[in-house]
Amino acid sequence: MSAEELPPRESMEFDVVIVGAGPSGLAAAIRLKQLNADLSVVVVEKGSEVGAHILSGAVIDPTPLDTLLPGWREDTSCPLNTHVTDDHFYVMTSKRSYKVPSILVPPMLNNHKNLIGSLGDLCRWLAPQAEALGVEIYPGFAATEVLYGDNGEVRGVATGDMGIGRDGQPKDSYTRGMELLGKYTLFAEGARGSLSKQLIAKFKLDKNSDAPKFGIGLKEIWQIDPKKHKKGLVAHSFGWPLSDNIGGGSFLYHYGDNLVSIGFVVHLNYEDPYLSPFDNFQRFKTHPSISKIFEGAKRISYGARAITEGGYQSVPRLTFPGGALIGCAAGFVNVPRIKGVHNALGSGMLAAEHVAAALKAGRSHDEPAEYENAWRDSAVGKDLFKIRNIKPLWSNFGTRVGVVLAGFEMWCATLGFSFFGTLPHGKPDRSTLDTAKEHQPHPPVKPDGKLTFDRLSSVFLSNTNHEEDQPVHLKVADMGLQKASEHDVFAGPSGRYCPAGVYEWIEEASGPRYVINAQNCVHCKTCDIKDPNGNITWVPPEGGGGPNYQGM
Repeated sequence: MSAEELPPRESMEFDVVIVGAGPSGLAAAIRLKQLNADLSVVVVEKGSEVGAHILSGAVIDPTPLDTLLPGWREDTSCPLNTHVTDDHFYVMTSKRSYKVPSILVPPMLNNHKNLIGSLGDLCRWLAPQAEALGVEIYPGFAATEVLYGDNGEVRGVATGDMGIGRDGQPKDSYTRGMELLGKYTLFAEGARGSLSKQLIAKFKLDKNSDAPKFGIGLKEIWQIDPKKHKKGLVAHSFGWPLSDNIGGGSFLYHYGDNLVSIGFVVHLNYEDPYLSPFDNFQRFKTHPSISKIFEGAKRISYGARAITEGGYQSVPRLTFPGGALIGCAAGFVNVPRIKGVHNALGSGMLAAEHVAAALKAGRSHDEPAEYENAWRDSAVGKDLFKIRNIKPLWSNFGTRVGVVLAGFEMWCATLGFSFFGTLPHGKPDRSTLDTAKEHQPHPPVKPDGKLTFDRLSSVFLSNTNHEEDQPVHLKVADMGLQKASEHDVFAGPSGRYCPAGVYEWIEEASGPRYVINAQNCVHCKTCDIKDPNGNITWVPPEGGGGPNYQGM
């Protein structure tokens, strides 16, 4: 069926449309209604429920929550209830772990005022706070198209059609998407948002900013032996199993009812096409100081997500006619702290305040530039400015030297100065891979089903589900280029950087065949970032598809 033959979309009009029910989107919605209860605000969320697609460490700095909802600490239903009691940093070798003396750790990395919990559960708690104020929240509907006015201004979004078959034709269950029109639209899609990416390109929002940088974070939740549980313990490490020229590290958080959140982050500017972040995560758990924690334990959840790591230099212009970017869609993660929730909440509130002021002044569909002009002097901007050189130092000098220089830089930042000015990031992550002939394959980790696992059993724990008879949402622009370059030159890195077993090169007598197991996709977006030719584009599948994370 051609576009001309499709039935017209129904439309709904609001003062503000928000794309994404993560921390920034929900904070923006709540703040808008706090400022003006008469505003009509809608949040559209592609996950099957609020929190279904949310994944974070998560040690959360609660300062913005104190501003947004001052009484939250007295609310026993709030899932943030484990306070950090111990905070350790380690340098790992293959057999040993060396604790960094606390006196050497820069004060900004101190976690003792923070809380450990599930960001997904926090969003599930924030959603009814927003609804109680009159916010409308529509989970299970993916925003797939930006709607523009006659002068090119953003006027809202359209949700995706439901019931399209793999052949692109409507099935008996076909339902046309909806138009959600707003005087302003806020995009809170998270890292590498599909619509945010289009807006950045259309309005050239990145023309004065550095290349965006990303990492991939992989996470598991385990229930461990109560005798081994140390509620409130936070431990971070760097080093093994990553080589010196590959950035990344681990986190290990004890919280809740004998729960441990363990995760591994790999910076996506790595050069080795044979590197597998998933294998390195599994390998990390076999370290003698780590494996003993999980003796007799049960793994209960798994997930993965891209992380914005460019920081201050890479933040694009945040505003455009009709809307703005907020949260990780804009790139507000503090890399050395491994924290973005506080800045997501802060940016959502800041944008809401300026949009509410614009609406009060009778404005609509223009650029809320006041938000763009304000963020650098806000708590969000000041937080990112202090650590702006950490990722470039780590990338340029490797882990051993880079981390030492980064520590020195953070100590200087506490005194309000830097010896380095503002360092650039260099190439985008897709351009950093060496050719396969410059490296050797690595031996895979053999899963034992007790401590280490394969991708498919891990994806099973993510509760990922997609309607099988729908178009593949991972778009390869040029399959010939994928064979000639991704396979022949780089030895098929997509089969290794993907944490969910989506991509496979099957060697057959007629030649290699590229298989895309789209039903496995956990929506991490790594393929959209790391494909060496930018040849893969992630677009939203049918609304409600993807992971259904619990407690992540």
